[in-house]
Amino acid sequence: MSSPYLALPQGVSAEQFGRAIAEFRTILGEEHVITDAAVLAPYTKIMLPVADAQHAPSAAILPQDVEQIQRIVAVCNRYRVPVWPISTGRNLGYGSAAPATPGQVVLDLRRMNRILEVDPELCTALVEPGVTYQQLYDYIQERNLPLWLSCPAPSAIAGPLGNTVDRGVGYTPYGEHFLFSCGMEVVLADGQVLRTGMGSIPNSNTWQVFKWGYGPSLDGIFTQSNYGIVTKLGMWLMPAPPAYKPFVVRYPQRTDIERIVETIRPLRIAMIIPNAVVIAGVLWEAGVFVRRSDYYQGAGQIDEAAVARIMKEHDLGYWNVYAALYGTPEQIEVNWKIVEGAFKASGGEILTENEVGHSPVFRYRADLMRGNMNLQEFGLYNWRGGGGSLWFAPVSQSRGSETLKQMEMAQRILKKHGLDYVGEFIVGWRDMHHIIDVLFDRTDPVQMQSAYACFDELLAEFTAAGYGNYRTNTAFMDKVANTYGPVKRDVDRRLKRALDPNGIIAPGKSGIHI
Repeated sequence: MSSPYLALPQGVSAEQFGRAIAEFRTILGEEHVITDAAVLAPYTKIMLPVADAQHAPSAAILPQDVEQIQRIVAVCNRYRVPVWPISTGRNLGYGSAAPATPGQVVLDLRRMNRILEVDPELCTALVEPGVTYQQLYDYIQERNLPLWLSCPAPSAIAGPLGNTVDRGVGYTPYGEHFLFSCGMEVVLADGQVLRTGMGSIPNSNTWQVFKWGYGPSLDGIFTQSNYGIVTKLGMWLMPAPPAYKPFVVRYPQRTDIERIVETIRPLRIAMIIPNAVVIAGVLWEAGVFVRRSDYYQGAGQIDEAAVARIMKEHDLGYWNVYAALYGTPEQIEVNWKIVEGAFKASGGEILTENEVGHSPVFRYRADLMRGNMNLQEFGLYNWRGGGGSLWFAPVSQSRGSETLKQMEMAQRILKKHGLDYVGEFIVGWRDMHHIIDVLFDRTDPVQMQSAYACFDELLAEFTAAGYGNYRTNTAFMDKVANTYGPVKRDVDRRLKRALDPNGIIAPGKSGIHI
């Protein structure tokens, strides 16, 4: 007899699951419990090179408050039904809204979308998981508050809580989002509600201003984990600066990357450039507004002649460096002289809004660096077409010597599998993220196999060279967790068993199992 459900949780019969669904409907109402396969479609869409069934949910449920979540976890413990919490589910290259393992119930928190507080003097906010960056941006704009957001590239459709607890980043001086968070509310697997930091003090008015509270700081264990369901997040917002000067520096050669990073690092460490600097490769820049097939239709990786043609026709460097200065006009004038001198000495062509403000690519980057909403980066998915994307995200020291080494490794492996190098480096204070979007056609079985094998090989070779991934997609969570060694995995498992002994919250998230 076939099951009426798209999938079933591991070890749970259709009869048991049916009882759990009935209890969910009593708690939430019929319309907020979804089991119909057609209606579940938004929760099943993935961009990964694996079968959809590997990440198929059993249902989706949509609570509206913490009390309902407490009742939900009680049902989950009773029937051993796992839930996969999402805020907006828009982390597309990392797995979207679909769960890490099949049969989990997606716990969609979008109805919990209240902006609970914004303090324009202390520059803080307190939000629920369903709040999007667009919603918070609109709230600030409608009230004419002198505050800026920091948002990731998906901006408008992503949410600050979900992005922060997955340790996502943005492009303003407040771009390290977890660093600029302050205070969480978490529903634990046993239904208790924990407030971290100063939030455990009754009537506290310092929850969003002092991170640490007393004793061990716990916020970090609820990021990239499955130890609880985060239902509120405090965050620090950037005061709107009196002046803002975005700029781009273009370099014509692949090998320029080494001296680019050597130029940037001291400027970042000294905070002369206060935001993370993006060094975007030509195909990343071009990919948001042109199609690969317009320039190359042969087999294998796109050739250098086609890349050169793209650079010439669209006025791009092989590397395109984006950064900004913030502060008073006087501060910016002083720092601009330092920045301009450093980049000119390194052989770059430095351009400001006066020269390239009309460019849609520049406008997109300038928007991100001031926290404006912009969805232009989704144009990357038209580069090859077919709906396949895997983000590969190793971290290194911000040294020029690391760049060519990583470039050669990545391009060699991608070429072996017939895939293009679409990548960028992001220079933090002392670290550097190398973000590669492995783009492929999910309708082509050969490309599906190639993309999986390529990512697997990238992970193995970069790990062997000492580079760890800071974030990954749901298809590779166990493999990435293994790269951090058995002691780390054992500690993760011990925490899981202590806080969630029945394993009901997001089994497999970040490779963590009971």
